[in-house]
This record gives sequence, structure tokens and C-alpha cells, in this order.
Amino acid sequence: MAYPIDGATETGITRLEGYRQAQLGRVAGNSLPAGAKLSSDQIRLRMQEHDRAPLPATDQMLTRQLIYLLGDEADDYSISLLDLSNPDHPVYAAHNENIPRNPASVGKLVIMLSLFQSLAEIYPDNIPAREQVLRESMIVADAFIHKDHHAVPFWIPEQMRLRKRKLVEGDEANLWSYVDWMVSASSNAAASMVLKHVMLLRHFGSAYPVGRAAENRYFEQTSRKQLSNALMVTLREPVLRNRLNPERFRQGGFFSRVGKQRVPGGSSLMTTRELMRFCLLMEQGQLVDAWSSLQMKKLMYLTRHRIRYASSAALKGAAVYFKSGSYYKCEAEAGFTCKKYSGNKLNLMNSVAIIEAPAGVSQLHYIVTVTSNVLRKNSALAQQRLATRLHQLMQGLHAKHVLPQ
Repeated sequence: MAYPIDGATETGITRLEGYRQAQLGRVAGNSLPAGAKLSSDQIRLRMQEHDRAPLPATDQMLTRQLIYLLGDEADDYSISLLDLSNPDHPVYAAHNENIPRNPASVGKLVIMLSLFQSLAEIYPDNIPAREQVLRESMIVADAFIHKDHHAVPFWIPEQMRLRKRKLVEGDEANLWSYVDWMVSASSNAAASMVLKHVMLLRHFGSAYPVGRAAENRYFEQTSRKQLSNALMVTLREPVLRNRLNPERFRQGGFFSRVGKQRVPGGSSLMTTRELMRFCLLMEQGQLVDAWSSLQMKKLMYLTRHRIRYASSAALKGAAVYFKSGSYYKCEAEAGFTCKKYSGNKLNLMNSVAIIEAPAGVSQLHYIVTVTSNVLRKNSALAQQRLATRLHQLMQGLHAKHVLPQ
């Protein structure tokens, strides 16, 4: 779903082979749009020559255009836009950029960052050792996965098919696969297993991976207070190490009920500005280091059926690096029927998208981070429309230099 589909041998993410076979016509369904077919060597960090450039000052004219796109619901949105099409002269626009909202599944980016920061601290000058941990450490799903409704893809080579289902206890795959499931399929179960193993990685250091008996002893014999403190360090220190603000870029804990019960956490919040800083640091190769930044960007590369913001037809030919999250609540209201992504009490929809268009040529390169809380309306469709209008705006700004898609 994320990660380039030629990466199965390198990573051990077996479902990538299933998606590759599907593009060759050997597996039914799972066809990908043109923008999702880049190879691993085509994905690069596009701002490494500008690795110390800060987020530029807000451009007022572009900001006014952004607000116009949002229309009457502008007050219910926070949005940041960074146009990197001319990397020597980036342009930044923002509206309500410092309003914190619960990030929902976008918070899984913090877990991903923590994993790569922890690997870099244990193996500072040994990238092959980091790759070995990701590829050869096997994770077996346990009670920490409960409860979750997200399905993840399993490649069954003997049947030449991809099967999508929820994780169940006993499911085994390598660490890289679980990270892929966490970021691409947005599996809460996978996220909780990854977070559990990042805590183990930080505790055992270069002795990780350890056997299941040692895993169990750590979580069973360590007090809840100590586990909670270890969790906070796991999620907070990597944010600080990467010059991000933990009061504006914070994941509070596990994504599963059992995980939260066993390891108490805190609250989660993010702003679109700090999400933008995360993306810019990644493009500059400054999230942990250049190797880690590139792996995180590959993990965000969208190679699946596109949803929400990314589902805009205008982005079909674009490479999209994406993470989204939603959280909605309903309450009794005369004449109102609760529907998915359309809460009347709370209706959060958050998206992070790096757009390179056309894919492989990338004459347009921009980043958008958006959070919204528009009640009673389908927020997935609303952000799809926003993506279309925003891409048209970017095409218009660069009309003389953009190839037709």
C-alpha cells in the first residue's frame, strides 16, 4: 500500500510482490494509478541541497487564495501549503496553522519517527545493521492488537492472490511489514505492535530482537508507572531530537484498547504547521538522517486504492506521499442520521500529502497538511474536492512550466 512495489526483496514486505504481480496482470484487481508506479530508485529527497532552510515566511497572496478555496467553512479548517516547485524559492501559505487538533491516525508518523531515531541511536554508523533489524526481526501479533477494524494485505504466493483481513493473534511478519501496515493500511493493531517493539528496542538496545519470553517479562514485571514513563520517552524524545515541538506534534500512546490499558499514555495533538515542518525536514534529509528520511518517505509513498484527500482524480498522475486520519462522534439530533466521516459532535479529518506531479518528472512539487472539523458533512469527500481545487491552483500558478497529465 505504501513503499514502492519493487521493494519486496530489499525489505521483506511480502505484499509488495503481490502488488507488483498485479501490475503485470498476473493477479486480479489491485491496479494502481500511474502516479503509484515509481520504482525505489525514483524516490528521492528533493530538498537535500537546502538542508538548513527553514519554513519560509507566510506569503499573504497565496494564503488569501487558500482561504478562498475553503469558502464559508474556512474557520473549521487548518491548512498549511508549501510550494517547493522552485526549490530555491519556496512559497508558504497557511490558515489557522497553530490550532491544535487530535491527529487520529496521522499520529502514527510519530511512531515511525521514533523507530528510525531509536535505530540510529543504537547503530549510528551502521545502516546495514538497521536494515537487518527491520528485515529480520519477526513480530508475532498478541493481545496488544485488540481491538481494530482495519484490514491489511497478505500475499499468498502459492495461490497468486492478495488477501485482505484484520490482524489476528499469532500473525507473524517482519518489523518492516508491520511498519508498512501501520502507515499504509493505517492498522491500529499494527501500530500498537510497532510501538510495543520500539519500546523493546529502546530497552534492550543492540540485544534486540529478544525472545517472546523476554518481551513478556518486560511488560509483565515492569510497573505500569515505569512503562508509562518509558512510553513517554519513546514518543517524546525523538520529536525533541528532530527539533520538532512536542506540544504541537504529539502522539500520546497506543492505538489499541489493550495497549492503552497495559501502558497508560497521554493526549495527542498536532498543528498543520508542525506537520509541515516534519515533512520539510524529511525532504531535506534531516529527520534523523538522510537514510532514515528516505525510508520514511518510501513508507509514505501511496501504492494502494487512494482515499480521502488522495482520491482526487486530479492526482492520478502524481506521486503522492500520504498519511490521513479521521475521528468522528455523533449525538442525538432531530432529523440527523449518523454516517461515517459525518459526525455532528466531532468530525475530524486530517491529511498529510506530498505531491510530485507528474510522477517521475515532478515539475510540480508541493506539500499540504490539513486538519478539519466540519460537522454533518462527509469530510472524506470534502477533502477530495479540496485536493482537486488546490491542485488546479498549483497548476495555474505554474502553468507555463507544467506538462499535461
